Amino acid sequence: MPEETIDAVGDAVQVPPPAVQVEGLWKRFGGQVAVAGIDLALPAGRFIGLVGPNGAGKTTTLSMVTGLLRPDQGRVRVAGHDVWRDPVEVKARIGVLPEGLRMFERLSGRELLAYSGRLRGLPGEEVDQRAAQLLDVLDLAGAQNKLVIDYSTGMRKKIGLAAALLHNPEVLFLDEPFEGVDPVSAQTIRGVLERYTASGATVVFSSHVMELVESLCDWVAVMAAGRIRAQGPLAEVRGARPTLQAAFLELVGAQGRDTGASLDWLGGGAR
Repeated sequence: MPEETIDAVGDAVQVPPPAVQVEGLWKRFGGQVAVAGIDLALPAGRFIGLVGPNGAGKTTTLSMVTGLLRPDQGRVRVAGHDVWRDPVEVKARIGVLPEGLRMFERLSGRELLAYSGRLRGLPGEEVDQRAAQLLDVLDLAGAQNKLVIDYSTGMRKKIGLAAALLHNPEVLFLDEPFEGVDPVSAQTIRGVLERYTASGATVVFSSHVMELVESLCDWVAVMAAGRIRAQGPLAEVRGARPTLQAAFLELVGAQGRDTGASLDWLGGGAR
């Protein structure tokens, strides 16, 4: 149910429930704690960045939030539904582009979208219409009859994004969507995502590239060592620091780290 808050003139205003609500989420792999009891409330209709250094627990968190990995403890609700108690309802409302996505590589791009849409239960004519539009917007129309196994990294990311968007989800989860993508493909993906969030949908994507997150997102959560160090609107998390990069380094405890003390032998030619 929507909550109420009071605006600047004293009127009650309804606040929509979070697109994603995470409570006390834990995940261990043997003796290694990957995610240590995190809480998150990700607002609906926003472009959200989950940022952190490599090994922070971002991918593990997104895998649990999207139902790909069962948590040891905790609760996740997406679009008002419990991910593990009501998985069918959740999966109908989300799109997912995980890192290292495995696809049916012996299908063409067009066939992959046709299969994905029909698997979702969409009418065939509607699937074909949406697929044609996505292929055109993502600059894949010329390669639609090419096998996915022959696609470049950027083309794979774009066809994966098309498959994730085909059923028009409420929340889209992307794990490092720009990793290994050329600038032209990155700009195309960015344009599609901005158009998607402008319609009121929610994008949650993980990254360790602060400049990218700062240019795209209006809400961020900073993660390190399996814990959430900060979350909120971008300006609030950044605070008085000049950039999100500066805020990030401070929040994860990496600011001022001396990287050269033990490398005094490096440079100046071989000895």
